[in-house]
Amino acid sequence: MKLRLIITLYVFGFLSAFGQTKVSGYVYDEFDQPIAFANVIFKGSTEGTITNEDGKFYLESHEKWEALIVSFLGFEVLEVPLTMRVSYDLRFVLKEEASSLDEVVIITGKQSKKASENPAIRILKKIWERKRQNGLNQFKQYEYDQYEKVEFDLNTIDSALIKSKLFKGMEFVFEEVDTSSVTGKTYLPIFLNESVKKVYGDNVINEQREDLKGNKNSGFSNNQVIIDFIDDLYSDYNVYDNYLKFFDKSFVSPLSRTGVQTYNYVLSDSAFIENKWCYNIIYYPRRKNELTFKGDFWVNDSTYAIKEINMQASKSANINWVKEIYIEQEFEVLNDSVFLIKRDYFLSDFALNKKEKSRGVYGKRTTLYDNYKFNEAKDPKFYDKVVYNYDEDVYNREDDFWETNRLEALNKDEKGVYKMLDTLKTVKKFKRLYNLGSILASGYVEFPSINFDYGPIFSTFGFNDVEGLRLRTGGRTYFGPNDLWRLEGFLAYGFRDDKFKYGISGKWLLDKRSRFTLFGGQRRDVEQIGASLTSSTDVLGRSLASSAVIVTGANDKLTNISLTNFGMSVEPIRNFEIRLDGSFRQLRSASKTFSLDYNDPESSTGVSAEVDQFESRLSLAFYPKRQMTGFGVERKNKNDNFARLFAQISRGDEDWFNSDFNYTKVQFSYIQPWQVGGFGRLTTSIEAGKTFGEVPLALLSVVPGNQTYFSIYNIFSQLDFYEFVTDTYTSMHLEHNFNGRLFSRIPFLKKYNLRAILSLRGVWGELSEENIALSTTGNPLEFPLIAPDSRVYYEYSVGVANIFKVLRIDFNFRGNYLDAPDARKFGITGSFGFYF
Repeated sequence: MKLRLIITLYVFGFLSAFGQTKVSGYVYDEFDQPIAFANVIFKGSTEGTITNEDGKFYLESHEKWEALIVSFLGFEVLEVPLTMRVSYDLRFVLKEEASSLDEVVIITGKQSKKASENPAIRILKKIWERKRQNGLNQFKQYEYDQYEKVEFDLNTIDSALIKSKLFKGMEFVFEEVDTSSVTGKTYLPIFLNESVKKVYGDNVINEQREDLKGNKNSGFSNNQVIIDFIDDLYSDYNVYDNYLKFFDKSFVSPLSRTGVQTYNYVLSDSAFIENKWCYNIIYYPRRKNELTFKGDFWVNDSTYAIKEINMQASKSANINWVKEIYIEQEFEVLNDSVFLIKRDYFLSDFALNKKEKSRGVYGKRTTLYDNYKFNEAKDPKFYDKVVYNYDEDVYNREDDFWETNRLEALNKDEKGVYKMLDTLKTVKKFKRLYNLGSILASGYVEFPSINFDYGPIFSTFGFNDVEGLRLRTGGRTYFGPNDLWRLEGFLAYGFRDDKFKYGISGKWLLDKRSRFTLFGGQRRDVEQIGASLTSSTDVLGRSLASSAVIVTGANDKLTNISLTNFGMSVEPIRNFEIRLDGSFRQLRSASKTFSLDYNDPESSTGVSAEVDQFESRLSLAFYPKRQMTGFGVERKNKNDNFARLFAQISRGDEDWFNSDFNYTKVQFSYIQPWQVGGFGRLTTSIEAGKTFGEVPLALLSVVPGNQTYFSIYNIFSQLDFYEFVTDTYTSMHLEHNFNGRLFSRIPFLKKYNLRAILSLRGVWGELSEENIALSTTGNPLEFPLIAPDSRVYYEYSVGVANIFKVLRIDFNFRGNYLDAPDARKFGITGSFGFYF
């Protein structure tokens, strides 16, 4: 979703005026070797930068400066006059200081990790000791105003782009071009989002609340998808933390307690900043291909609080679609001992590759903080406030509001974005491009004139052994993202079985505060029963296994299902959902080579082929730390790093609708993602369940197998469908993504930015003799019902991800039960995805 939106932004734009002084170039020593991390500043100012690993730099200022100062430890200071306002590709050579040839400090190699030998390490240890005494942590309560500005720019503008067919009819956006003060590339501003918030926090009870006072963006004020995308793309962070999470990747902070093992540190300089004596420390990574930064920071000599810090992600960092990450933070001195963040600047360069001349999209976020207040306690209930209604006024504030609440005035570029987007919205070609981006992001084609969306388009085609080629059409009502009710449905046709299938469902949100919702629906379809252990109550839900085009072996164990469902749900406490529903199912084999027969004394033949069953369910779900977006009957997750706990009790009753069986089924599942610092992300899941009573095969718990060639979490890749069937089960899945941590240590592999994934899966289950006997009818199509009761069935996988940035391949190994007929001892599965 994120990447689709970024790619869509490539086609929009506007430009602004050039700065007053621009200079770029390279810094070398007398032996023609590049000098990394040399200081380059405008003479008489505090505006400067440092060179990268290749000795390259770019510097820009809105002021006019006459000279440039280039310096580095152990070398003579070089002063260069600037005769022109714009000077590119200059070459500077620094000479070693004659008085210190014997004590030149070379900082491009490995530096000592010992505090006794490296003064920078001694300062770093002081920062660790004091970090909980700095910033907001030293106050019981706090509140402040926050202003945030996010801008997207199309970069590397050249004549080929300007003359391209893409912008034909929209040439007016290229009236002027600006240049990035960080990278020196030309760029075209295409989108701007502003927000004003009041933030409250309590360190005693560890709670925080944000009140959104206003939000404004260029042309898309009511597009919640874009607003949420921006919110999620640039999450908050604290430079004092050991790990900083950007784009779902954990970078090692230069202030981390493990930083000594990851970075080289050099004490470079010391000076007064706002009347505070500070030390300047340069840092750079010890190894390539790891999630690290390079840069420098200034730290106060008495409080050891950070005054300024610059961080630039290593170009070799194992992260996709992002060529550049650059961060600046400034802290203000509140009094002699309190340093608080004042300004945060974050620039990312999204591109298809990391080549220097590749075109991409800049994402720039500027956050300013002001009006701090401390130790004003509030009732704990204050932090429980939830916004239940979409406040249109918040997203449509007048200009007077923004003039008053902006903590930083918009420059000419930023003001022009609003005007440019208003003009672009009247251009038909732009509308078509925008609609195309919306279709790719949502999967639906919008027809706003009739409040209807067609789709999802990605479900149009399917295939299985019963239906053959399957075509599907469908849609939903859509008045807006916060609709209180929604209807959706589909119609499908299988060319092999020559049958139509259909489904329709509806839901209605009656109370926003408690999320009290009524829902219901009806579906007739062909389904792969047992695609997951924990049964779903989604009327229109259909597993991938039901329509997989390519499978291993026969995919003929499919079921004709007719399902009618009605129920209600409520959320009495945030992220705690209670659901009560009833469903009536009619289940029959959809294949001539698959039997769901069971012994039925009431049948004239003693055997029945169809199950008619009413079932009532009570479900409880808890999602701690889940964040949601939207105010209507359908909401979306803003994050994915939260636990999912689910418990359900189902009761089958013969007395309702002439049903066939009495039984009680209890189920539980717990899925938890774990961020393991710089070692990647571990996902664990546990499921357990038991069915009390005698039921046939169609109502038992089938251990989910996988006969597709897709890697799917929480199923068993080396099991066939219906290989194990249970009425009592416990399963566990572990999957760890090292995010490049392992392959980055292997010399001949690290340049490929591959990512290692290890998985372990196991299940134990039982099946009673009574249930086996119930489904043993003598039908020649029957197969033995086997449960993994003698020992835990397990399998494991070794995966390689990030192949060509989009491909993952898993090598799956079956651990036991190898003597089972047609047991698959080894298999290969894969998946595609766009991940940072």
